[in-house]
Amino acid sequence: MIADEVEVKLEFETAPFLHSLFANDTEELRFLEEKLGVRTVTRDGWILLVGPEAGVEVAQRVFGDLEQAKRGGAEITPRDFRLAVEVGERGGETGVSELTEVRLLGRRGRKPVVPKTPNQLEYLRTIEACDVSFGLGPAGTGKTYLAMAMALSMLKEKRIHRVVLTRPAVEAGEALGFLPGDLREKVAPYLRPLYDAIHDMIGAEEGERYLEDGTIEIAPLAFMRGRTLARSFVILDEAQNTTREQMFMALTRLGEESRMVVTGDSSQVDLKPNIPSGLAEAERALTKVKGIGFVRFTGEDVVRHPVVGRIIEAYERERADR
Repeated sequence: MIADEVEVKLEFETAPFLHSLFANDTEELRFLEEKLGVRTVTRDGWILLVGPEAGVEVAQRVFGDLEQAKRGGAEITPRDFRLAVEVGERGGETGVSELTEVRLLGRRGRKPVVPKTPNQLEYLRTIEACDVSFGLGPAGTGKTYLAMAMALSMLKEKRIHRVVLTRPAVEAGEALGFLPGDLREKVAPYLRPLYDAIHDMIGAEEGERYLEDGTIEIAPLAFMRGRTLARSFVILDEAQNTTREQMFMALTRLGEESRMVVTGDSSQVDLKPNIPSGLAEAERALTKVKGIGFVRFTGEDVVRHPVVGRIIEAYERERADR
């Protein structure tokens, strides 16, 4: 051992339990070593941490966080392990164990929906606490998926009577009525991500039953005009493609005991030139309004394929340079 280094031995009841903490992949230990400047040796049910005192202390906290999550019933993935390391390195307060305490749905043999990043946890807490919540940021950060999970959870708990999902059908313009089929068939291409989330969380059969009896309603934003939505959970998706008038109309549909989640990405506006985005105006106007919360996601919150996060970062650098 080199001078000024310390070593700490962490012992666990079995080798499989220890291995589960780093997702059964020793490559994840290499990630920890690189990030924290420590060395690891593991055998049987113990792991030895060697290096500068500060790095070893962080590594101890990382394994403590992961152990708590595992004993709470979580399955540690490589993403979870790396998040624990990165949170520890930054001195962050929200670790994997705190994330995995929040579990939505997950009945009938289905995996529960859990937040994967501190921002996702903040998002769920904001939805729970606020009448209107905005989830803003790039694709793949879980904005719509988590809002749907919260809506379905509240529906199952009978805290609301129905879920209303809406989205501006920008590409369809005024031609929506001329498309073949009933309303659901007309708007299906624009609302496919919402259908996918429903089927993923509660299954196709139950999802279709809710859609058939109106417990879950999916409609283009234009059909919201003139309505008052009571005891409802409203999700306005792709809100960057609303006009100022559409956004104001949607926000003023809420009735008693309802709440709304608005999701969008201001960098992905598909409106025609010279038509200002209603989302941009809402951000400016509502930031300090009581009962309204904003959560802003970044590329670090992307939970799709890892390359998606790298694509987003590359585009952000390119656009910043321009």
